[in-house]
Amino acid sequence: MTADGPRPTATGPLAGVRVVEMGQLIAGPFCGQILGDLGAEVIKLEQPGTGDPMREWGQSRPRGESLWWAVVGRNKKSVTVNLRTPDGQDVARRLIASSDVVTENFRPGTLERWGMDYETLSSANPGLVLARVSGFGQTGPYSSRAGYGSIGEAMGGLRYVVGDPSTPPSRVGISIGDTLAALFAAIGTLGAVYERTRSGRGQVVDSAIYEAVLGVMESIVPEWVVANYQRERSGATLPGIAPSNVYPTRDGAWILVAANQDTVFARLADAMGQPELATDDRFRTHTARGERQQELDAMVADFTVRYDAHALESLLQDHAVPVGKIYRPADMLSDKQFAARDSIVETAHPVLGTVPMQNAFPRLSRTDSSVRWPGPALGEHTREVLTKVAGYDADDLARLAADGVI
Repeated sequence: MTADGPRPTATGPLAGVRVVEMGQLIAGPFCGQILGDLGAEVIKLEQPGTGDPMREWGQSRPRGESLWWAVVGRNKKSVTVNLRTPDGQDVARRLIASSDVVTENFRPGTLERWGMDYETLSSANPGLVLARVSGFGQTGPYSSRAGYGSIGEAMGGLRYVVGDPSTPPSRVGISIGDTLAALFAAIGTLGAVYERTRSGRGQVVDSAIYEAVLGVMESIVPEWVVANYQRERSGATLPGIAPSNVYPTRDGAWILVAANQDTVFARLADAMGQPELATDDRFRTHTARGERQQELDAMVADFTVRYDAHALESLLQDHAVPVGKIYRPADMLSDKQFAARDSIVETAHPVLGTVPMQNAFPRLSRTDSSVRWPGPALGEHTREVLTKVAGYDADDLARLAADGVI
Protein backbone atom coordinates (compact mmCIF):
# COMPACT_ATOMS: atom_id res chain seq x y z
CA MET A 1 0.00 0.00 0.00
CA THR A 2 1.07 3.58 -0.61
CA ALA A 3 0.03 6.46 1.61
CA ASP A 4 -3.22 6.86 -0.32
CA GLY A 5 -4.11 3.34 -1.39
CA PRO A 6 -2.90 0.34 -3.41
CA ARG A 7 0.30 0.67 -5.41
CA PRO A 8 -0.30 1.60 -9.06
CA THR A 9 0.28 -1.16 -11.59
CA ALA A 10 3.34 -0.74 -13.78
CA THR A 11 2.59 -0.02 -17.42
CA GLY A 12 6.12 0.67 -18.65
CA PRO A 13 8.03 -1.36 -21.24
CA LEU A 14 9.63 -3.54 -18.55
CA ALA A 15 6.34 -4.49 -16.88
CA GLY A 16 6.59 -8.21 -16.07
CA VAL A 17 10.38 -8.13 -15.70
CA ARG A 18 11.59 -8.99 -12.19
CA VAL A 19 14.80 -7.46 -10.86
CA VAL A 20 16.60 -8.38 -7.64
CA GLU A 21 18.67 -5.43 -6.47
CA MET A 22 21.62 -6.07 -4.18
CA GLY A 23 24.20 -3.52 -3.13
CA GLN A 24 23.71 -0.04 -1.76
CA LEU A 25 24.36 3.69 -2.04
CA ILE A 26 24.11 5.09 -5.58
CA ALA A 27 25.85 3.28 -8.44
CA GLY A 28 23.85 0.04 -8.21
CA PRO A 29 20.58 1.41 -6.81
CA PHE A 30 20.31 4.14 -9.44
CA CYS A 31 20.40 1.39 -12.07
CA GLY A 32 17.54 -0.27 -10.19
CA GLN A 33 15.69 3.05 -10.07
CA ILE A 34 15.89 3.35 -13.86
CA LEU A 35 14.64 -0.21 -14.39
CA GLY A 36 11.84 0.35 -11.87
CA ASP A 37 10.82 3.59 -13.56
CA LEU A 38 10.53 1.61 -16.80
CA GLY A 39 8.06 -0.74 -15.12
CA ALA A 40 10.18 -3.59 -13.77
CA GLU A 41 9.33 -5.17 -10.43
CA VAL A 42 12.43 -4.30 -8.39
CA ILE A 43 12.99 -6.31 -5.21
CA LYS A 44 15.64 -4.59 -3.12
CA LEU A 45 17.51 -6.73 -0.60
CA GLU A 46 18.64 -4.78 2.49
CA GLN A 47 20.45 -5.57 5.70
CA PRO A 48 17.97 -6.11 8.57
CA GLY A 49 17.90 -3.25 11.06
CA THR A 50 19.95 -0.79 9.03
CA GLY A 51 19.11 -1.06 5.35
CA ASP A 52 20.73 0.93 2.58
CA PRO A 53 22.83 3.84 3.95
CA MET A 54 20.96 6.06 1.49
CA ARG A 55 18.15 6.00 4.03
CA GLU A 56 20.37 8.28 6.14
CA TRP A 57 21.86 10.45 3.39
CA GLY A 58 20.87 13.94 2.28
CA GLN A 59 21.23 17.46 3.59
CA SER A 60 17.69 17.48 4.99
CA ARG A 61 15.82 14.67 6.76
CA PRO A 62 12.39 15.97 7.81
CA ARG A 63 10.77 13.74 10.42
CA GLY A 64 13.81 11.47 10.14
CA GLU A 65 13.05 10.56 6.52
CA SER A 66 15.67 10.86 3.79
CA LEU A 67 14.37 12.72 0.76
CA TRP A 68 17.22 11.24 -1.27
CA TRP A 69 16.03 7.75 -0.37
CA ALA A 70 12.50 8.70 -1.44
CA VAL A 71 13.90 9.21 -4.95
CA VAL A 72 16.52 6.47 -5.37
CA GLY A 73 14.33 3.91 -3.59
CA ARG A 74 11.19 4.66 -5.57
CA ASN A 75 9.24 1.93 -7.34
CA LYS A 76 11.10 -0.72 -5.30
CA LYS A 77 9.99 -3.36 -2.84
CA SER A 78 12.14 -3.59 0.30
CA VAL A 79 13.02 -7.05 1.61
CA THR A 80 15.33 -7.40 4.60
CA VAL A 81 17.75 -10.30 4.43
CA ASN A 82 21.21 -10.82 5.88
CA LEU A 83 23.25 -11.88 2.87
CA ARG A 84 26.24 -12.69 5.06
CA THR A 85 24.51 -15.79 6.40
CA PRO A 86 23.96 -19.10 4.57
CA ASP A 87 20.21 -18.87 5.09
CA GLY A 88 20.18 -15.31 3.77
CA GLN A 89 22.13 -16.38 0.72
CA ASP A 90 19.60 -19.17 0.17
CA VAL A 91 16.79 -16.59 0.32
CA ALA A 92 18.56 -14.56 -2.36
CA ARG A 93 19.16 -17.59 -4.57
CA ARG A 94 15.49 -18.56 -4.39
CA LEU A 95 14.42 -15.08 -5.41
CA ILE A 96 16.99 -14.94 -8.19
CA ALA A 97 15.87 -18.31 -9.57
CA SER A 98 12.58 -16.75 -10.66
CA SER A 99 13.92 -13.34 -11.68
CA ASP A 100 15.13 -11.86 -14.94
CA VAL A 101 17.83 -9.49 -13.72
CA VAL A 102 20.13 -9.07 -10.73
CA THR A 103 21.87 -5.75 -10.09
CA GLU A 104 24.73 -5.39 -7.61
CA ASN A 105 27.56 -3.00 -6.80
CA PHE A 106 29.60 -4.92 -4.26
CA ARG A 107 33.36 -5.08 -4.53
CA PRO A 108 34.23 -7.73 -7.15
CA GLY A 109 34.53 -11.17 -5.57
CA THR A 110 31.80 -10.63 -2.97
CA LEU A 111 29.12 -12.60 -4.78
CA GLU A 112 31.63 -15.33 -5.49
CA ARG A 113 32.44 -15.65 -1.76
CA TRP A 114 28.73 -16.02 -1.07
CA GLY A 115 28.37 -18.83 -3.62
CA MET A 116 26.42 -16.58 -5.97
CA ASP A 117 28.83 -16.34 -8.88
CA TYR A 118 27.20 -16.06 -12.30
CA GLU A 119 27.90 -19.67 -13.26
CA THR A 120 26.08 -20.90 -10.17
CA LEU A 121 23.15 -18.52 -10.51
CA SER A 122 22.71 -19.13 -14.24
CA SER A 123 22.83 -22.90 -13.85
CA ALA A 124 19.46 -22.58 -12.11
CA ASN A 125 18.29 -19.69 -14.30
CA PRO A 126 19.97 -19.72 -17.74
CA GLY A 127 18.22 -16.52 -18.86
CA LEU A 128 19.49 -14.47 -15.93
CA VAL A 129 21.12 -11.11 -16.63
CA LEU A 130 23.57 -10.03 -13.93
CA ALA A 131 24.39 -6.30 -13.98
CA ARG A 132 27.54 -5.58 -11.98
CA VAL A 133 28.65 -2.03 -11.18
CA SER A 134 32.05 -1.42 -9.57
CA GLY A 135 34.81 1.12 -9.47
CA PHE A 136 37.17 -0.62 -11.88
CA GLY A 137 35.20 -3.50 -13.41
CA GLN A 138 35.30 -7.23 -12.75
CA THR A 139 38.71 -7.80 -14.39
CA GLY A 140 42.12 -6.14 -14.51
CA PRO A 141 44.74 -5.38 -11.84
CA TYR A 142 42.56 -2.74 -10.13
CA SER A 143 39.37 -4.80 -10.00
CA SER A 144 39.70 -5.64 -6.29
CA ARG A 145 40.24 -2.03 -5.25
CA ALA A 146 37.57 -0.11 -3.41
CA GLY A 147 36.21 2.35 -5.95
CA TYR A 148 33.90 5.26 -5.21
CA GLY A 149 32.33 7.48 -7.82
CA SER A 150 34.71 10.32 -7.01
CA ILE A 151 37.72 8.14 -7.82
CA GLY A 152 36.16 7.08 -11.11
CA GLU A 153 35.50 10.74 -11.95
CA ALA A 154 39.16 11.51 -11.29
CA MET A 155 40.63 8.59 -13.23
CA GLY A 156 38.08 8.82 -16.04
CA GLY A 157 39.26 12.36 -16.79
CA LEU A 158 36.27 14.40 -15.63
CA ARG A 159 37.65 16.01 -12.49
CA TYR A 160 40.65 17.50 -14.30
CA VAL A 161 38.51 19.52 -16.70
CA VAL A 162 35.83 20.68 -14.23
CA GLY A 163 36.19 24.05 -12.52
CA ASP A 164 37.91 27.38 -13.00
CA PRO A 165 41.49 27.35 -14.31
CA SER A 166 42.59 29.32 -11.23
CA THR A 167 41.47 26.58 -8.83
CA PRO A 168 42.34 22.92 -8.24
CA PRO A 169 40.18 20.36 -10.07
CA SER A 170 36.56 20.62 -8.96
CA ARG A 171 33.62 18.28 -8.77
CA VAL A 172 30.15 18.43 -10.27
CA GLY A 173 27.63 19.03 -7.48
CA ILE A 174 26.03 15.59 -7.86
CA SER A 175 27.36 12.02 -7.79
CA ILE A 176 27.83 12.00 -11.54
CA GLY A 177 30.35 9.13 -11.69
CA ASP A 178 27.98 6.78 -9.88
CA THR A 179 24.97 7.76 -11.95
CA LEU A 180 26.86 7.46 -15.22
CA ALA A 181 27.96 3.94 -14.30
CA ALA A 182 24.37 3.12 -13.38
CA LEU A 183 23.11 4.48 -16.69
CA PHE A 184 25.60 2.38 -18.63
CA ALA A 185 24.62 -0.64 -16.52
CA ALA A 186 20.95 -0.03 -17.29
CA ILE A 187 21.68 0.34 -21.01
CA GLY A 188 23.69 -2.87 -20.97
CA THR A 189 20.92 -4.64 -19.07
CA LEU A 190 18.33 -3.60 -21.63
CA GLY A 191 20.61 -4.83 -24.41
CA ALA A 192 21.15 -8.16 -22.65
CA VAL A 193 17.42 -8.65 -22.01
CA TYR A 194 16.73 -7.95 -25.68
CA GLU A 195 19.47 -10.32 -26.88
CA ARG A 196 18.00 -13.01 -24.64
CA THR A 197 14.88 -13.03 -26.84
CA ARG A 198 17.08 -14.47 -29.61
CA SER A 199 19.46 -16.74 -27.68
CA GLY A 200 17.41 -17.64 -24.60
CA ARG A 201 20.54 -17.02 -22.54
CA GLY A 202 21.47 -14.32 -20.08
CA GLN A 203 24.90 -12.79 -19.53
CA VAL A 204 26.93 -10.49 -17.29
CA VAL A 205 26.85 -6.71 -17.73
CA ASP A 206 30.13 -5.26 -16.38
CA SER A 207 29.93 -1.49 -15.78
CA ALA A 208 33.02 0.22 -14.31
CA ILE A 209 32.68 3.73 -12.93
CA TYR A 210 35.95 4.99 -14.43
CA GLU A 211 34.96 3.61 -17.86
CA ALA A 212 31.49 5.16 -17.65
CA VAL A 213 33.10 8.54 -17.02
CA LEU A 214 35.66 7.94 -19.78
CA GLY A 215 32.81 7.03 -22.10
CA VAL A 216 31.36 10.56 -22.00
CA MET A 217 34.68 12.40 -22.27
CA GLU A 218 34.21 13.18 -25.94
CA SER A 219 37.51 13.34 -27.87
CA ILE A 220 40.03 14.00 -25.09
CA VAL A 221 42.11 10.90 -25.80
CA PRO A 222 42.61 11.33 -29.58
CA GLU A 223 43.11 15.07 -29.03
CA TRP A 224 46.09 14.24 -26.82
CA VAL A 225 47.52 11.43 -28.92
CA VAL A 226 46.95 12.79 -32.41
CA ALA A 227 46.99 16.56 -31.91
CA ASN A 228 49.07 16.84 -28.70
CA TYR A 229 46.24 18.94 -27.22
CA GLN A 230 45.40 18.70 -23.50
CA ARG A 231 42.01 20.01 -22.42
CA GLU A 232 42.22 22.20 -19.34
CA ARG A 233 39.73 23.66 -16.89
CA SER A 234 37.88 26.50 -18.53
CA GLY A 235 35.19 27.54 -16.06
CA ALA A 236 31.83 28.24 -17.68
CA THR A 237 33.06 27.92 -21.25
CA LEU A 238 34.57 25.45 -23.67
CA PRO A 239 37.71 26.84 -25.34
CA GLY A 240 37.07 27.88 -28.91
CA ILE A 241 33.27 27.64 -28.60
CA ALA A 242 31.90 31.19 -28.67
CA PRO A 243 29.70 32.82 -27.75
CA SER A 244 28.47 30.17 -25.31
CA ASN A 245 28.69 31.31 -21.72
CA VAL A 246 26.87 32.53 -18.65
CA TYR A 247 26.16 36.24 -18.85
CA PRO A 248 24.93 38.80 -16.27
CA THR A 249 21.59 40.59 -16.35
CA ARG A 250 20.50 43.95 -14.95
CA ASP A 251 18.50 42.36 -12.11
CA GLY A 252 21.41 40.23 -10.88
CA ALA A 253 20.45 36.94 -12.51
CA TRP A 254 22.62 34.83 -14.77
CA ILE A 255 21.59 33.77 -18.25
CA LEU A 256 23.17 31.09 -20.39
CA VAL A 257 23.34 32.03 -24.07
CA ALA A 258 24.54 29.49 -26.64
CA ALA A 259 25.03 31.13 -30.04
CA ASN A 260 28.23 29.59 -31.34
CA GLN A 261 26.79 28.26 -34.63
CA ASP A 262 27.15 30.67 -37.56
CA THR A 263 23.44 31.11 -38.27
CA VAL A 264 22.58 31.42 -34.59
CA PHE A 265 25.32 33.98 -34.03
CA ALA A 266 23.84 36.06 -36.86
CA ARG A 267 20.51 36.05 -35.04
CA LEU A 268 22.21 37.04 -31.78
CA ALA A 269 24.02 39.89 -33.53
CA ASP A 270 20.69 41.10 -34.85
CA ALA A 271 19.15 40.94 -31.35
CA MET A 272 22.10 42.94 -30.05
CA GLY A 273 21.40 45.63 -32.62
CA GLN A 274 24.74 44.90 -34.26
CA PRO A 275 23.91 42.74 -37.29
CA GLU A 276 27.23 43.72 -38.88
CA LEU A 277 29.06 41.46 -36.42
CA ALA A 278 27.87 38.42 -38.38
CA THR A 279 29.82 39.53 -41.45
CA ASP A 280 32.79 41.02 -39.60
CA ASP A 281 35.86 38.92 -40.39
CA ARG A 282 36.76 38.90 -36.68
CA PHE A 283 33.55 36.99 -35.85
CA ARG A 284 32.19 35.65 -39.13
CA THR A 285 33.28 32.02 -38.70
CA HIS A 286 33.26 29.52 -35.88
CA THR A 287 37.07 29.49 -35.79
CA ALA A 288 37.35 33.27 -35.76
CA ARG A 289 34.90 33.59 -32.90
CA GLY A 290 36.78 30.96 -30.94
CA GLU A 291 40.05 32.84 -31.38
CA ARG A 292 38.44 36.00 -29.96
CA GLN A 293 36.38 34.26 -27.30
CA GLN A 294 37.13 36.66 -24.43
CA GLU A 295 36.59 39.76 -26.56
CA LEU A 296 33.28 38.42 -27.86
CA ASP A 297 32.11 37.33 -24.40
CA ALA A 298 32.75 40.86 -23.12
CA MET A 299 30.66 42.30 -25.95
CA VAL A 300 27.77 39.92 -25.25
CA ALA A 301 27.95 40.66 -21.51
CA ASP A 302 27.77 44.39 -22.21
CA PHE A 303 24.56 43.67 -24.11
CA THR A 304 22.90 41.28 -21.62
CA VAL A 305 23.54 43.43 -18.55
CA ARG A 306 21.26 46.12 -19.98
CA TYR A 307 18.20 43.86 -19.58
CA ASP A 308 16.36 42.16 -16.76
CA ALA A 309 16.45 38.37 -17.10
CA HIS A 310 12.84 37.94 -18.22
CA ALA A 311 13.05 40.68 -20.86
CA LEU A 312 16.35 39.30 -22.14
CA GLU A 313 14.92 35.80 -22.44
CA SER A 314 11.95 37.12 -24.40
CA LEU A 315 14.14 39.17 -26.73
CA LEU A 316 16.50 36.30 -27.52
CA GLN A 317 13.67 33.80 -27.90
CA ASP A 318 12.05 36.15 -30.41
CA HIS A 319 15.29 35.92 -32.39
CA ALA A 320 15.47 32.09 -32.03
CA VAL A 321 18.67 32.26 -29.96
CA PRO A 322 19.06 29.41 -27.41
CA VAL A 323 18.83 30.99 -23.95
CA GLY A 324 18.00 29.85 -20.45
CA LYS A 325 18.18 30.96 -16.86
CA ILE A 326 20.38 29.08 -14.40
CA TYR A 327 17.58 27.20 -12.65
CA ARG A 328 17.21 26.25 -9.02
CA PRO A 329 14.33 24.10 -7.72
CA ALA A 330 12.05 27.12 -7.22
CA ASP A 331 12.46 28.01 -10.90
CA MET A 332 11.67 24.47 -11.98
CA LEU A 333 8.50 24.35 -9.91
CA SER A 334 7.17 27.55 -11.48
CA ASP A 335 8.16 26.83 -15.10
CA LYS A 336 5.32 26.16 -17.55
CA GLN A 337 7.42 23.72 -19.62
CA PHE A 338 8.10 21.58 -16.56
CA ALA A 339 4.39 21.74 -15.71
CA ALA A 340 3.18 20.90 -19.23
CA ARG A 341 5.30 17.75 -19.39
CA ASP A 342 4.90 16.75 -15.72
CA SER A 343 8.67 16.88 -15.40
CA ILE A 344 8.17 17.02 -11.64
CA VAL A 345 5.54 14.77 -10.07
CA GLU A 346 4.07 14.53 -6.59
CA THR A 347 4.19 11.20 -4.78
CA ALA A 348 2.30 10.18 -1.66
CA HIS A 349 4.61 9.38 1.27
CA PRO A 350 3.26 7.71 4.44
CA VAL A 351 5.28 9.98 6.75
CA LEU A 352 6.00 13.14 4.76
CA GLY A 353 2.69 13.46 2.93
CA THR A 354 3.22 14.74 -0.59
CA VAL A 355 6.78 14.66 -1.90
CA PRO A 356 7.65 16.26 -5.27
CA MET A 357 10.46 14.72 -7.29
CA GLN A 358 11.71 14.44 -10.85
CA ASN A 359 9.53 12.25 -13.04
CA ALA A 360 10.68 9.08 -14.79
CA PHE A 361 12.57 9.71 -18.01
CA PRO A 362 12.62 9.29 -20.98
CA ARG A 363 8.98 9.48 -22.06
CA LEU A 364 7.50 6.65 -24.11
CA SER A 365 4.44 7.28 -26.25
CA ARG A 366 2.64 3.99 -25.61
CA THR A 367 4.14 2.23 -22.57
CA ASP A 368 5.37 5.19 -20.56
CA SER A 369 7.67 5.05 -17.57
CA SER A 370 6.28 6.24 -14.23
CA VAL A 371 6.88 7.00 -10.56
CA ARG A 372 4.45 4.75 -8.70
CA TRP A 373 5.60 5.15 -5.08
CA PRO A 374 8.54 6.65 -3.16
CA GLY A 375 11.30 4.74 -1.39
CA PRO A 376 9.61 2.17 0.88
CA ALA A 377 10.01 1.58 4.59
CA LEU A 378 12.76 -0.88 5.54
CA GLY A 379 11.47 -4.41 5.11
CA GLU A 380 8.02 -3.22 4.05
CA HIS A 381 7.64 -6.02 1.50
CA THR A 382 9.59 -8.86 3.16
CA ARG A 383 6.61 -11.06 3.95
CA GLU A 384 4.82 -10.34 0.66
CA VAL A 385 7.81 -11.09 -1.54
CA LEU A 386 9.20 -14.10 0.31
CA THR A 387 5.76 -15.70 0.37
CA LYS A 388 4.66 -14.99 -3.18
CA VAL A 389 7.99 -15.12 -5.02
CA ALA A 390 10.31 -17.35 -2.99
CA GLY A 391 7.66 -19.77 -1.69
CA TYR A 392 8.32 -19.46 2.04
CA ASP A 393 5.44 -20.18 4.41
CA ALA A 394 4.62 -18.54 7.74
CA ASP A 395 6.70 -21.04 9.74
CA ASP A 396 9.71 -20.46 7.48
CA LEU A 397 9.44 -16.71 7.93
CA ALA A 398 9.11 -17.02 11.69
CA ARG A 399 12.25 -19.16 11.84
CA LEU A 400 14.24 -16.78 9.61
CA ALA A 401 13.13 -13.81 11.69
CA ALA A 402 14.07 -15.57 14.94
CA ASP A 403 17.51 -16.32 13.52
CA GLY A 404 18.03 -12.69 12.47
CA VAL A 405 18.14 -13.60 8.77
CA ILE A 406 15.22 -11.34 7.84
